[in-house]
Amino acid sequence: MPLPKNRVIPEKKIYFRTELQHCPHCGTKLKRHHTAWKKNIITLNGVIQVWNMAYHCPNADCAYPKAYYKSVEADSLCMKHTSYGFDVLALVGQLRFKHHMTITEITEELNRRGVATSERNSQRLYERYLTLLRASVTDHVKEVLGQVVQDNGGIMISMDGVQPEKGNETLYVIREIFSGTILAAQNLKSGSAEELKKLITPIIELGFPIIGIVTDGQQSIRMAMESLLPDVPYQYCQYHYLKDIAKPVVDLDRKLKTGIKKSLRGIREIEKKIENDDSAEAEVAKDYVAAVRSLLLEDGNPPLDLPGIRIYENAQAI
Repeated sequence: MPLPKNRVIPEKKIYFRTELQHCPHCGTKLKRHHTAWKKNIITLNGVIQVWNMAYHCPNADCAYPKAYYKSVEADSLCMKHTSYGFDVLALVGQLRFKHHMTITEITEELNRRGVATSERNSQRLYERYLTLLRASVTDHVKEVLGQVVQDNGGIMISMDGVQPEKGNETLYVIREIFSGTILAAQNLKSGSAEELKKLITPIIELGFPIIGIVTDGQQSIRMAMESLLPDVPYQYCQYHYLKDIAKPVVDLDRKLKTGIKKSLRGIREIEKKIENDDSAEAEVAKDYVAAVRSLLLEDGNPPLDLPGIRIYENAQAI
């Protein structure tokens, strides 16, 4: 049976866990509870299958044992009820308002960049982009936040900046983490701490207790949040944290990977020698050569999965 036309095949699967290690209320180590959601997300860098795992506090005496904590980074990949990433959404806005493209031209450009879509989907993306920029704290949103406070003891906020291409405006989005509600979004030419504080301040002035902040590694975002909310527990995504502190290790791992691949260049000579040999020994050698060939295609996802180390360990096993 042929696959439906709108079927997207993910290139890789990524599991996300909450950025919080311990319960913000009682300090107990959080425990995995269930899968909050999973879906395929179309980004400018390909299609990925994302699993967002929900964690909870196992302490029966905790004041909020039914609060569930998800990955902020996973939630920041795309809006609810859509399979297109925020980076695609930001690009649609840029193409429409900066380059004045029509929906047909936007569709052609997205397809040229490897983002499979139709004019109908491009129109929906454009409408979602407009909805995003109009995000505001209405009475309904206040009711949602009030319920979040009742269920979790306060709200948690996150802020992310999405720039589809260097040199262009950055789309900054502030969300409430528990509910996933978008509280504010704006395109900014400058991502300085002072400009970001203007976007954050109205959220603080709503008066809801803020029990935590999670952002990416952008320095100006950290400075703005820490300036406005100095006493609120602050966490930024483990991936960005590890990426910063692990850069020397990642650089060394890259050199290790290159060195190993260079040392295995002689494999082609071995292949030539056994290519037409049907002996049992040659068959064994061919299996080893095939294993080494597959090894050379290995890759990782630094900083959490170092490709050099993986190739080294597998080469040792061979």
